[in-house]
Amino acid sequence: MTRKQTIVTGLAVLSLVLANGVAFAAGQYGPGASDTEIKIGNTVPYSGPASAYGAIGKSDAAYLAMINDQGGINGRKINFISRDDAYSPPKAVEQIRQLVEQDGVLLTFNTLGTPPNTAIQGYLNDSKVPQLFVATGADKWNDPKNHPWTMGWQPSYRIEARIYGRYIHKNLPDAKIAVLYQNDDFGKDYLVGLREGLGDKADKMIVATKTYETTDPTVDSQVVALQGSGADTLLTAATPKFAAQAVRKVYDIGWKPTHFLTNVSISVGAVMRPAGLEKGVGIISAGYLKEPTDPQWQDTPEYKDWLAWMKKYNTSGSLTDSNNVTGYSVTQTLVAVLTACGNDLTRENIMKQAASIHDLKLPMLLPGITISTTAENFAPIKKMQLMKFDGETWKLFGEVLSGSGS
Repeated sequence: MTRKQTIVTGLAVLSLVLANGVAFAAGQYGPGASDTEIKIGNTVPYSGPASAYGAIGKSDAAYLAMINDQGGINGRKINFISRDDAYSPPKAVEQIRQLVEQDGVLLTFNTLGTPPNTAIQGYLNDSKVPQLFVATGADKWNDPKNHPWTMGWQPSYRIEARIYGRYIHKNLPDAKIAVLYQNDDFGKDYLVGLREGLGDKADKMIVATKTYETTDPTVDSQVVALQGSGADTLLTAATPKFAAQAVRKVYDIGWKPTHFLTNVSISVGAVMRPAGLEKGVGIISAGYLKEPTDPQWQDTPEYKDWLAWMKKYNTSGSLTDSNNVTGYSVTQTLVAVLTACGNDLTRENIMKQAASIHDLKLPMLLPGITISTTAENFAPIKKMQLMKFDGETWKLFGEVLSGSGS
């Protein structure tokens, strides 16, 4: 079997594990869909303070290009329109309105960032346009009652932070914790989840917090202030630019806390290498995808399929940037959902199928982690595994953990 055949077969298997099949009446279409095309809109920060995430948008496009080369989805080619919002909420609103009202997209997919998605959520829900698999882990994307057209994909930041809190509570019971976080829902979810994980010891264990704005030039002063608090444990909830700055500054000032780093900033190529690989040794994070720099995966068929796709369709992407695994995997989820829609490509059916996923296994998800959704629970991925940076890659340790519950 060729590599291309392997990928096609894998996608066929993915589509079959969805709860609902593909037996729908022919030719039911929403705006942006036809017998030949499915039009999808996306905004990503290709520029600005979160531009490292531009790799995800490029990966989304590259995966859909491969799908189109293989004949599309149920015979329909994907018209993927991706625009730069520079991580700016006003610009995101402008771009999304254009995608919906002028370009006529059927749905939006993997729009990136908590502030931009917050800005467009009301408009998309009022317009009944799917805001599908948003690229942010804010807890509020799992709110089917009030926002039935919005669904996340990655584990929520609160789930991740609860895992850190429980680990600290069990293994570092006398820790003095400092928290550096982005001053928005992204960062605040980490503080909430950490407190939930620490339980009744939170007030005693958290000794200092500092925030930063995405317009700040650096977080150096915040790191110095947190060191001055006497903390011996640090949680950094930051996007890649500021995460790299924090890793570098912690090392440069000689501070040696037990350092926890948010999953959205674990890319070896986009964060750890710019910070200085030696400066990140010992940092702890939590993952749900196979790290492309981890040798344990590199002889597996799943990694080899990803590598073949990178070399043919995503040639500008770095093999050390885990954002390229993220884009690859979330787009596989989209393809599975659209395949399950069959010929009923209405916006309502897209959300119905997205909310009917049962134990979807993706090639680059960690073993033991699958994707499931229901009409009452829009959180596709609910488990993670702790890992530690060794100066070259992230090494998994412990068991796959659930951060659900408070």
